[in-house]
Amino acid sequence: MLYTEVIIDCSYEQAGKTNGSTPIRKGYIHMLHNKKTIASILALTLMAITILAGCSRPSGEPASGGNNGKDGGPAPITLRMAVWGAPDEVAAYKYSIQRYEEKFPHIKVDMQHIAADYDTKLTTMVAGNDVPDVAMMESGSIAYPLAEEGKFLNLQDFLDKDSQINVDSLVPNLLYSVEPGHVIGIAPGPESFGLFYNEDMFKDAGVETPPSKASEAWDWDEFVEVAKQLTIDTKGRNAADPAFDPKNIKQYGINFPTWWGGYSNFIYSNGGDFVSADGKSFALNQPEAVEVFQKIADLMNVHHVAPSPVQSKNIPATNVALQTKKVAMVIDGQWSTASLAKSNFNYNVGVLPVMKEPMTTIVAGMFSIFKATKYPQESWELVKYLIDPESSIDMITSGTWMPSYKSWYTDGELLSRWTENLEARPSGYKDAIVEVLLNSSHQTPTGYVKNFSKIMDVVTPALDKVWLGQQTAQEALDGIAAKAQEQVQGRRDIEQ
Repeated sequence: MLYTEVIIDCSYEQAGKTNGSTPIRKGYIHMLHNKKTIASILALTLMAITILAGCSRPSGEPASGGNNGKDGGPAPITLRMAVWGAPDEVAAYKYSIQRYEEKFPHIKVDMQHIAADYDTKLTTMVAGNDVPDVAMMESGSIAYPLAEEGKFLNLQDFLDKDSQINVDSLVPNLLYSVEPGHVIGIAPGPESFGLFYNEDMFKDAGVETPPSKASEAWDWDEFVEVAKQLTIDTKGRNAADPAFDPKNIKQYGINFPTWWGGYSNFIYSNGGDFVSADGKSFALNQPEAVEVFQKIADLMNVHHVAPSPVQSKNIPATNVALQTKKVAMVIDGQWSTASLAKSNFNYNVGVLPVMKEPMTTIVAGMFSIFKATKYPQESWELVKYLIDPESSIDMITSGTWMPSYKSWYTDGELLSRWTENLEARPSGYKDAIVEVLLNSSHQTPTGYVKNFSKIMDVVTPALDKVWLGQQTAQEALDGIAAKAQEQVQGRRDIEQ
């Protein structure tokens, strides 16, 4: 005689004991029997599979799981997000987070602001298995090393499934990948470079201000001549005067950045690169790059219109340097408009000088999601929310970010929302920053050069000797070429 009892249980059980952990369906079959044939067991198994299919999560059920919150809503959870930034950036972050929490009432975002030594502190957190859910990352120094350790979720999985975001609608070069199809971070918007200047200093010197349109950009020689007229010694003579005293300079014509983001603009403008097109060879000792390095060094050591790295230690930040007339022009990222807008002087921005063609480098921090997160979907919603220009409009209008979506550059009404009638937007901004980014921009080398940080660990000390006039650019770069070549591992933007 056969006797079989089948009990189906599709109730919820809590996955783990921590508050807010995700409830799951517990579906199982309990069969009581005394005798069975193999055929009856197979039949029961098929029946059980069919019934258990009904135990899957109902359509539309929140990813945070179940109706364990107040009034039957999702269970409350907390997301940790690590960011860097100045006080005004932090204030804008807080406002965006407040609106995100209003949209998702069951989610609280614990923003951890790391004001200094961000990479070091975050690396320590990773080593101690105490990572945030979402973090702002810098691609060159920390993101890719952590990605190679498998610390981040692949955001391509979310992009493929999320109908609310279309990659093609984003500004190019905002996705950071370790290889095609493996995205480790998304930038909230592009950042580019411009030539910021004090208008009154140009007026006092009787010099025409920098052009804002790329078609009218100065070539390098024109740029140097203007910088000479704006470099003044303690006796009031400019650097074009034969009697000029380079040992007693009161005011510099230009403060030129000597980090890779600053000089990359001109390497790309001159047709150069950090590694060869096939990713196999170190390229900073090639003529296109060497010429740039030498011209920058000549600004300091031959023309005396720019402070050396040693002298730059006494030059304050861009907004203060321009306002106090320590320098007349500064090459800096568009993010400097946030602090310039709070300054009390007449400033503007022009297009960068040109070597062969107009060019600017797009650099940006990115949001990454740590693989250790318990809330991947909620973390993705937070990232998606922050890169939406509507959500991050305060970061954009303050000058901290630029929008992530193309439509905010091409749609006149959207463009005006972040480029017109704002303190952070001088008259030259649209042409010198927006138009150049759209039409003449290059991806950051940290996004496509593999092992970038290790290569630059070799290059940077060699360039210090160039800036100080101790070696020519060719001598310095050739001297470390073999050592740098050992660190070359290819490019991420081509199939290896």
